[in-house]
Amino acid sequence: MSVSRPSVAEVIRRFAPEVALGARATLVLDRLRDCRTAALGGHRWRCEPCGHDRIAYNSCRDRHCPGCQGTQSRAWLDDRLDEVLPVPHFHAVFTLPGELRPLALGNPRALYNLLFTSAAETLRTIARDQKHLGAKIGFFGILHTWGGSLAYHPHVHFVVPGGGLSLDGERWVASRPRFLFSQRVLALLFRRLFLAALRLLAESGEIDLPPELRGPGRFDRLLGALRRKKWVVDLREPFSSPERVLEYLARYTHRVAIANGRLRRIDDDGVLFDAKDSRTGTVRPVRLTGAEFLRRFAMHILPRRFVRIRYYGLLAHRDRGKRLERCRHLIEEGGHAVAAAAPSAPATTTAPPGETDESDPIAVADSPRCPQCRGPMVRVAEIARSRLEAPSVRAPPVIA
Repeated sequence: MSVSRPSVAEVIRRFAPEVALGARATLVLDRLRDCRTAALGGHRWRCEPCGHDRIAYNSCRDRHCPGCQGTQSRAWLDDRLDEVLPVPHFHAVFTLPGELRPLALGNPRALYNLLFTSAAETLRTIARDQKHLGAKIGFFGILHTWGGSLAYHPHVHFVVPGGGLSLDGERWVASRPRFLFSQRVLALLFRRLFLAALRLLAESGEIDLPPELRGPGRFDRLLGALRRKKWVVDLREPFSSPERVLEYLARYTHRVAIANGRLRRIDDDGVLFDAKDSRTGTVRPVRLTGAEFLRRFAMHILPRRFVRIRYYGLLAHRDRGKRLERCRHLIEEGGHAVAAAAPSAPATTTAPPGETDESDPIAVADSPRCPQCRGPMVRVAEIARSRLEAPSVRAPPVIA
């Protein structure tokens, strides 16, 4: 038996009883299962002109929910529109080596924090060096933990302006048009900073080593092997304009491990979904059992209150507005500004195929429209939460 509109919530309803997960993962999956069902309550809406009634159940608003991220992404993006400087922006990706992924799975908060801090310090250190840029830079990073097939693949995406304030703060230092830093230099420093901090965490007992690393000398041998390995830091071509930066933000900031649009079919044998090969760029179908799908999905559930979007340097929250105003003045004064038209709203909401989900219009519209006559609808009653009714079918959203 197949489902006409497959969703992650439907996978959870059908296969969660077969999977033993931790308390944190179980709590999150329960929220996603109940999203926009009677279990969370809702409201009844009525069309004033024609009298048509519609029930809209509440969203779970969990950051791991594929159906709840559209609204949050737009709100976050609206707050960022004034923070993109009129200069080229580069895209840097720092990836955790495969040998450290078991350690990260057992210590996600510590290892993700270390990934952020080591990568950010690498960018700041290289930027301040007079042999490279000789400036104070500002940038932000977004943690992703997945690959196309839901495999565990922790990495941080950074968006870095092509330049920064001189060390004395008196001028804007622009990078070369298509070059920011050497990838090799970034990778070498990132590796050194990360491994030094990782050793301190292990020696202080702040991380739990998996059984295979607990024997005498085993952890040291791992560190030695990692020092000899080439680490992956990818510094990509700059965005062509500030508008392209905003498009990138809209696509990646609130993405979850898998969107409902990538699911093809859910049946008794498991889940069939589309996965993109990062090396070839091709999309291929992947089939997993329901239990394996949920096990992989649960690997990407973040620790409670973990901050997955972080700002550094000139973009750090304190006095950010004043710093950015100063930067814009110096950029214009030095003739470094990129000429571009003001970004349009549609350009900031594009996303890759299969990566978008319908958001509940109730969450984004004060005056939703009737699907029958397009007249205004008003909220006439509140529906209490009910767990007596199995949340097997989601109520259709009111059309905005």
